[in-house]
Amino acid sequence: MDESTLHNRLSTLLQTILLAGVIGAIWNQQWLNSVVISGIFLITLLPQLLARRFHVIIPNEFKLLAIAFIFASLFLGEFHGYYTRFWWWDIVLHTSSGFLLGIIGFLLVYVLNETERIGLNMRPGFVAFFAFLFALGIGTLWEIFEYSADSLFGSDMQKTMLGEHSGLTDTMWDLIVDAVGALIISVLGYGYLKASRDESFLRRWIRKFIKSNPRLFRQR
Repeated sequence: MDESTLHNRLSTLLQTILLAGVIGAIWNQQWLNSVVISGIFLITLLPQLLARRFHVIIPNEFKLLAIAFIFASLFLGEFHGYYTRFWWWDIVLHTSSGFLLGIIGFLLVYVLNETERIGLNMRPGFVAFFAFLFALGIGTLWEIFEYSADSLFGSDMQKTMLGEHSGLTDTMWDLIVDAVGALIISVLGYGYLKASRDESFLRRWIRKFIKSNPRLFRQR
């Protein structure tokens, strides 16, 4: 079994678990839970829907990473309470979001930089810096969303039930680990653009994305 098939099967497995959760909630007449899990399942379909909408082929590694993050953060983290059961769960998820958003930001500006009809010619340092700021910016917007949800709906996404200082500490640590994940991706992306000989997972993923979507890139 090659890596692509393995990644695809793992993505399908996670989505199957969500569907089983929906069926189980309906069987036990837990209507709210069934709606929540159904919403999480629909969110996992977003990468595929966006790929079809914009006519982009997303490698299975990217899809697995996105689905696994949604599964871990929403289904396990929020629905099953892993954020309160495991103190390190929030840190791991926010670091992972920094990785994921950094990759998305890097690919976004890289595609713009390599598209002939746009005519941009950005330096590697700027591309890496944009990826870092993109990930950190989305992470900041998420913290604003958490604060708004807690204020409007009485939730506790910022862990304010443990005290105002705890809520502030949670927010700051979330932003710090977001920045760490984004910084690692930015450094690896900069190394790729500078034609570093060091092999990394990001270099392999970028090459696979380019190979899968040749129409987005001009020939060097």
